[in-house]
Amino acid sequence: MTASLLLTQVDTPGLTDQEAARRLAEVGPNTLPAPEPRSLLRSIGTALSDPLVLVLLVAGSLTLVTGDRPDSAVIALVVLINTVVTVRQNRRADDAVRALSTLQSPTCRVLRDGSEQVLAATALVPGDVVLLDEGDLVPADAVVLRAVALLVDESTVTGESVAVDKTVADTDGSPGADATVLAGTAVVHGHCVVRVVATGARSTLGQVAGLLQGPAQTTPLQRRMARLSLLIAAVAVVACSVVLLLGWWRGQGLELMVLTAVSLAVAAVPESLPAVVTITLSLAARRMAGRHAVVRDLAAAETLGSVTLLATDKTGTLTRAQMQVTQWWVAPGATQEQLLSAVRLCNDARLDVGDDGQHAGDPTEIALLVAVRDAVGEAGAEPVRVAEVPFDSVRKRMTTVHRVDSGHRVVVKGAPDHVLTTGLVRVDAATLAAAARRSDELSREGLRVLAVAQRSTSGPEVPTDVDSGLDLLGLVALQDPPRASAAGAVEQCRRAGVRLVLVTGDNVLTAASIAEQVGLTDGPARVLDLAGRPLRDAPRLDVDVIARATPRDKLEAVRTWQQQGYVVAMIGDGVNDAPALRRAAIGVALGGRGTEVARQAADLVIADDELQTVVAAIEEGRRVYTNIRRFLLYGLSGGAAEVLVMLLGPALGMALPLLPAQILWVNLLTHSLTGTALGAEPVERDAMTRPPRSPDEGVLGGGLWWRLVVLALVISALAFVTARTAASPAEQSALMVGLGAAMLGVAVGARARPARPWRLLRRGHLEVRNPALPVSVAVCAALLVLAVELPVLRDLLTTVAPGSTTYVVAAVGAALAAVLTRALRIS
Repeated sequence: MTASLLLTQVDTPGLTDQEAARRLAEVGPNTLPAPEPRSLLRSIGTALSDPLVLVLLVAGSLTLVTGDRPDSAVIALVVLINTVVTVRQNRRADDAVRALSTLQSPTCRVLRDGSEQVLAATALVPGDVVLLDEGDLVPADAVVLRAVALLVDESTVTGESVAVDKTVADTDGSPGADATVLAGTAVVHGHCVVRVVATGARSTLGQVAGLLQGPAQTTPLQRRMARLSLLIAAVAVVACSVVLLLGWWRGQGLELMVLTAVSLAVAAVPESLPAVVTITLSLAARRMAGRHAVVRDLAAAETLGSVTLLATDKTGTLTRAQMQVTQWWVAPGATQEQLLSAVRLCNDARLDVGDDGQHAGDPTEIALLVAVRDAVGEAGAEPVRVAEVPFDSVRKRMTTVHRVDSGHRVVVKGAPDHVLTTGLVRVDAATLAAAARRSDELSREGLRVLAVAQRSTSGPEVPTDVDSGLDLLGLVALQDPPRASAAGAVEQCRRAGVRLVLVTGDNVLTAASIAEQVGLTDGPARVLDLAGRPLRDAPRLDVDVIARATPRDKLEAVRTWQQQGYVVAMIGDGVNDAPALRRAAIGVALGGRGTEVARQAADLVIADDELQTVVAAIEEGRRVYTNIRRFLLYGLSGGAAEVLVMLLGPALGMALPLLPAQILWVNLLTHSLTGTALGAEPVERDAMTRPPRSPDEGVLGGGLWWRLVVLALVISALAFVTARTAASPAEQSALMVGLGAAMLGVAVGARARPARPWRLLRRGHLEVRNPALPVSVAVCAALLVLAVELPVLRDLLTTVAPGSTTYVVAAVGAALAAVLTRALRIS
């Protein structure tokens, strides 16, 4: 019976055109709320107001004043890149809401003035009567008036992995427990007539769109870098002001000291830091793409490394998103062959449909046919089906009647509590009790259980009493099984100190079973079953599984964890996950089976839907953060050493330790090629066995600040020792050489400790990990020597050749700096 035929059972002509027009004017069209567009100037202003960018702009202005055009060009490029990235990020929320419109049906069949009409879905209003057939998208929230074998796929909205059977609303028109269909879901089986109850912003999709509004969360890296930028700016201003005043007090010209202070400020501020951050994140994004993780927001590349709690969906992430028969139980007196044959007959699915070999039908029925085919091979000629009673939410079973040689064969499959009854099957009490006991055991394991029965009749008449006198054949247990890689990925997360929580719309038994199978918990899973109550009424979220979670519950869970101090990553694929994906510090969407809404709301898209890929992305995130800290140790220790040299030099008899041009030359060499190359260092060997960093810890935390102070003192001391190797005219040049060499030594010592420092290529030779760093150090060392040996550079920088002794001492100093940096170990 089609939805059109069901109209004969509906006692309403639908709305009149006049009433529909009145309601449309009152409630508005059935469209989702569109976000207010941000102007381009507003987005650019937001990008330029970032503290790190403000410091960068000040540094750029200072480099222009001092005539350092190469640094000015680099800074301008970095500001441009950062601005483009920020503007793009500000529009992500708008894209996520717009993507929701793809889940709305463009047209639908509506009953108006007693006749069927095809209207645009945007014209629907509450009270409209809509006809839905198999394959249709539900255009608005509605209650079911009439239905035949109605199954609705609600996975994109509720997260429920199995299609849900729907019942008819109560006689007064109010929805029963399963009599509501939601906007954006799909009819996968059967037909129905529904009455619209909510459209547009009031529908389920509209409420999800509302949850997507609001500002995006700043990442831990952005917060840390903002605090660091303010600190660097304050310290640089104070230190350079002191140098200016001391030099002026000692008799140096005011103009010279102003220029010196400006040059020192440029050196003290690591203006290549934003470039290093941007390039490091870009390289990480490219590496992640090679591992099936597509970064939509560069900051996400680092944020994953700071994650302390990973909330994951079940279907498609921990499981295969494909139902599979796991167990057969054959009743006494029946045979496996009879059970398999009955499962094949009482089935509406089809295998290998079309040229692409895809299966068609309900996922559970497809799984049954696949299991039968795997057990006995392809079917031969099947008995003709002559009658059927479709599955519905009241009978909870499906019945088919087939013509055989001597009569007919009746086959029934359905929920055990609706099949294992004495009025339906004719078995002794012991067998019935054994079947019920086995069904309960399988259900407690989180499996979906079906009971199968049959009977044979003789004669040409099609039997009408199909629900009695059946012989029990057995039970079939199905499950969406865990992915083969899920357990290993979960174990890696636990070793890395990342807490995992399964958040799903599925039922408690299924969710807990999967959690225990993949090793998410050591013992029985601690489960929070929301079951219709809001999460805010639940106790603390110190659980392993949250079951029956709605979109608002998922969003509330993320907020609660964030208030408890966690850096939360959320994995999801459906519309129901989108608000939580956007709220989380890092939203991870599945690219294979995920919806466009989830992808637009997420920061990272996993192309292969594997949790293992998320683990790999976490490792890359930790690599990024460590490399940023590696550069900070190198860049800030060098900048601090330059300030110390300028402050302490006069006390050691050097009226003006370095000229402005010499300061800028050292700064250009050390903060350009070498500093940038540090951002490409490989991952540390113990990156995934260390706990994640506290979100409250600053970027200089974990002992980095005192390491920085120690290295700054050592670098300045080595520079002064090198200066003493040259006579008075060349002392200043020797100081510059010693300072630059010691800083390059720190870069060498700051290298990563990978699990395999060398990689053997197929051609038989060894390749150094990150060859850019040793090459850049060698180039910068050569340019440092040329600055005091090449006449053109000597004239430009006012330097003098210091002699070979200076080079030997500078090289020894660089080696000592490298060894000390290695011993201090960056983590």
